[in-house]
Parts: sequence; C-alpha cells; structure tokens
Amino acid sequence: MSLSLNQWTTRRWSVAEAVDGCVRHGLEAIGLWRQDVAEQGLAETVKLVRAAGLRVSSLCRGGFLTAGGLPGEEGRRAFAEALDDNRRAVDEAAELGAACLVMVVGGLPGVRPGEPLGERSGQAPGEGPAGPSPFSRDLAGARERVAEGLAELAPYAGERGVRLALEPLHPMYCPDRAVISTLGQALDLSLPFPPQQVGVVVDTFHVWWDPQLFEQIARAGDRIASYQVCDYLHPLPADVLLGRGMMGDGVIDFRPITRAVQEAGYTGDVEVEIFNADVWAADPDEVLATMKARYAGVVLPA
Repeated sequence: MSLSLNQWTTRRWSVAEAVDGCVRHGLEAIGLWRQDVAEQGLAETVKLVRAAGLRVSSLCRGGFLTAGGLPGEEGRRAFAEALDDNRRAVDEAAELGAACLVMVVGGLPGVRPGEPLGERSGQAPGEGPAGPSPFSRDLAGARERVAEGLAELAPYAGERGVRLALEPLHPMYCPDRAVISTLGQALDLSLPFPPQQVGVVVDTFHVWWDPQLFEQIARAGDRIASYQVCDYLHPLPADVLLGRGMMGDGVIDFRPITRAVQEAGYTGDVEVEIFNADVWAADPDEVLATMKARYAGVVLPA
C-alpha cells in the first residue's frame, strides 16, 4: 500500500498546488474532488496529474440517490437529475483514470446536509407549507432508492472502466448524507454487481465503532475499493462534519484495521482525508509532513 493525499486535507490548495505538494513530498497518489477539478478544468487536471506521474486514488463524489423518494413529479425529477449528475461523475472519473468514484449515497429524501428541517420555506420543523412534510422519514424506502440508482449506474460505470465505491458514513450522518451506516450494509448493496463495477470504502472515521468491522472487512475481500484514514476526535466540534483529526489525535486504533484491510487483499492507496478547521488553517506543507510521520508511526502495523 502507498500513501495518498485526499485534496481536502489541504483544502487551501488548488488542484495544481496539491499535485505539486504531492510531488515535493514524495507521494505517489492524490484523491480529488469534483468541484475542485471543475475549477481547475478537467482537461487541465488530467494533464497535471499525468505530468506529475501521480495516480488518482479516488474521485469524490457521486451518489445522493435518495431524493427520488420524494412524492410524485418532484421525486421523479430529482431521481433523474441525480442519475444524470452521477453519469457525469463517472465520465470525469474515467478521464482522470481514478481508481474509484466514491459514492455518498444520500440521506432521507428532502433532508439537506447542514440545513434545519423546514428552513427552506420558513415552516415549523416537519411541517410543509401546504400541510404535508417537505421531507420523508421512510428510511427503508430511501435505501431502496439507492439500490435502484445503483442498478442504473453500475453498468454505465462498468462500460467506462469506472468502479463505484459505496461509502458507509457514521450513523450521525444518516439523516442528511448517507442512509448506509455500516460496511455490512454497503457490501449487501454491492453484491448484485461484479466487484469491478461496485466496491466499498473503508473509512476509519465512519466505521471504527462497528462491532462487526473486522468480520465485514474480511467478507469484503476484493470489493474494498478505497481505504481512507483519519481520526475520530472527542469531543466532536459543534459542526460534526469537521470532527476528523490527524491520525493519533483521536480515539481510533488504526493498526488492527490496517492489518485487516491488508489481510483482505487490499493493495491500493491509503488516502488521508481530514475535514478539520485547524488542519485547514495550518501550513499545508506542515500538514503533509505530519501526515507522513503519523502514517508511518500510527497507521501502518508495527
């Protein structure tokens, strides 16, 4: 396995700066985000990455397939728009030669990340402007929409040599970001498709707590498409999205997880993905130096 920088760990850097930083620090791979690639330009990003000799360990993100659970025409339109956006993401991943397209599948239909319930129309929480709720509480139905979306997208991705990587997120993100919370759930959704089309992400921040983690990593085997690492801070900040810390600064015991991922047969890149205001404010070169030291001293098995 080899160390990779997820671009948002050094969020102050543009794509070009992050690519240059990887080269200067001796990294062989980079994880990219679609909005930053769009700002740099897809063709220019491809040129930069190839000229630097880097692998693209992942492209983030596709997904958000659950909006199709809204009723009537609104749901049909939302599902069609989500599929169109995911097809574009697949095409971008193919151009970049990304090892996988990370899929954050979406939360409950109508619940938007970071937005209080009812905020859009000024109604009380749970009350729509005309009586019915503007969001759905149907968790099982939302998960069915994810399966339907994968059935549409997996063949498209397979034809273009792109692997969809389902990422389970910590249960606190279930309402607004991902109705898949465990590695086992992600694996169950992946099984109808060839491993080359649909795999899973093992992200330590999201799965470290799972009592079935090691069993599910072994079960995943060649479906592990990405291994992402960062620490789980305690206490979490007010914005729980920013509760990711540098490895060694939180509560996760990384070495057993890394060993299990290796024993499952994973030989891809280990991508450091940190969302943290203090890390983002720090000198990115210092962040990379610390990241390399912690990878060697905390993440890799002794």
